[in-house]
Amino acid sequence: MKPIAASTPLALWLDPEKSLSPEHSQALNSSGWALMPIHTLDALLSQASDAALVVLHLGADMSRLQAVQQLLQDAGLNTPVVARVDRHELEMAVEASRCGAVAVLASDDVRPASWLRLHNHISPKQTRPTAQPVRNVVFVDPASQHLLALAQKVAQADVTALLVGPTGSGKEVLARVLHEASARAHGPFVALNCAAMPENLIEDMLFGHEKGAFTGAHRDQKGLFEQAQGGTLFLDEIGEMPMHLQSKLLRVLQERQLTRLGGQSVILLNVRIVAATNKDLKAAIAAREFREDLYYRIATFRMRLLPLAERPGDIIPLAMQCLLQHDKKPWQLHPQAQMQLLQYPWPGNVRELENVMRRAMVLCSDHLITPAHLMFDDWLTTCAPTPAPMAMPAATPVLAQMPIHVPTNVTPTALEDFMQSTLQKLDPQDHAPLNNADSAADSQRTDLHSAVRMNEHQVIMATLATTPSKTEAAKRLGISPRTLRYKLAQLREHGLGMASAAC
Repeated sequence: MKPIAASTPLALWLDPEKSLSPEHSQALNSSGWALMPIHTLDALLSQASDAALVVLHLGADMSRLQAVQQLLQDAGLNTPVVARVDRHELEMAVEASRCGAVAVLASDDVRPASWLRLHNHISPKQTRPTAQPVRNVVFVDPASQHLLALAQKVAQADVTALLVGPTGSGKEVLARVLHEASARAHGPFVALNCAAMPENLIEDMLFGHEKGAFTGAHRDQKGLFEQAQGGTLFLDEIGEMPMHLQSKLLRVLQERQLTRLGGQSVILLNVRIVAATNKDLKAAIAAREFREDLYYRIATFRMRLLPLAERPGDIIPLAMQCLLQHDKKPWQLHPQAQMQLLQYPWPGNVRELENVMRRAMVLCSDHLITPAHLMFDDWLTTCAPTPAPMAMPAATPVLAQMPIHVPTNVTPTALEDFMQSTLQKLDPQDHAPLNNADSAADSQRTDLHSAVRMNEHQVIMATLATTPSKTEAAKRLGISPRTLRYKLAQLREHGLGMASAAC
């Protein structure tokens, strides 16, 4: 490859499936681009610091774009990405533009004019490493996009903001958006969880102290207000702040100045306050647990974050973001796994989603997340009924000791038909009757044994739902088809055939 002129911007052409065509090469060269074809993310990482543009062929899904964006962000670059999609993939083109691609072109577009527009639009300054990379946040659902647009407007006005929403819904993420979209973006972002600090330390943390102010104060200490000078101070869980500190905080917010503990000099403040809570502060005011005057001081602009279950459009993008944050290789979500994620109620919101995806990464070995890899926190209490006590034959192996949520799009009728047809084909010689002689032992069987039986049942039903035949299901489970038929008969006999599978 001939040397690239210093004034010629470099475009990295990433297409794992196809080689660079002569027509594309000629179109980019004639429009002022130096072109370097690459085929892997490792090659992209090694060349990204010199590139002014990444041209990416999306292929069959969006995970490739997200993987490239995450890799560039981790490298401290905001190199623009152009997405190439097939002409018939209209929905993918829209999604690529929504997810941050600066332009979307047809994969067969070889017109020099298309690439010349990109050359004139993209400045080489965009690719320089930044001290504070653009935050990769997910606001895909219409409700989230409305909230993001509102936050960007509020960020331009130097007013206090109160973020209200359930635990784990992303209040700190939105607080950082307010900071990074404001004129204070180059200043510090300082956060304090008011519920996590002992009451006697919060005052010192916020306002600081002078040397000798109390026993152990061996030097001057700046408080968080001073540390956030020129930036943003985020007070999380402000509803948990003790009443006597609320009055001191109110005074600081009103006067825009403070005096350290044990000090005499007044320190002027230039800090923006963003507060957050998962409590109903109006109810706390009525219960005399929160000051009304402080509420109106911090709630100049009030924004509410919805629970994750009420913004389903964010669930799959957040899941993919979590996967790519911990592993730069492309990940895929099976359609049935996506359906499960969308139908689960998410009582723990985004934090619970992150936990579920981390567990899936541990269980998955081929970067394709299926329903068998999804373990939900409330799988047993919300889905599985308590089975009747059942004796397990000594020769029966336990297939798994972890809960696997059964796909919700498999109907009870379909499972009933499958179980019925399987039972009709059973050979009486394939299995022995259950041993129920020791009824005293059955009555003393612990909840742990019931959970193990239920786990085994979940594994079998999840595998049957994701395999084309019972022979293939038995192979995946590591047992013989005869043993699988025997276990199905057990499940049917003891009332575990349909109820829990229908959740």
